Amino acid sequence: MRPLGIVGIILIIVGIIGFAFGGLNWSTKKKDAQLGPVEISHNENHGFAVPPLLSGILVVGGIVMVIAGARST
Repeated sequence: MRPLGIVGIILIIVGIIGFAFGGLNWSTKKKDAQLGPVEISHNENHGFAVPPLLSGILVVGGIVMVIAGARST
């Protein structure tokens, strides 16, 4: 498969993930203090949102790239 088709497939996958989950989110555990066996910690949430419009553009752009990659043989 041509590189253009591979990039197109990656864009389609990222666009579908954007539609399904609305972006990527993760959390990290931060230790605030430890006094002997007692530990105080909290969770911090991180991530970024992918707007639905951007997800749609990624999917359409990926489809165009896959078609262009298939025709350039």
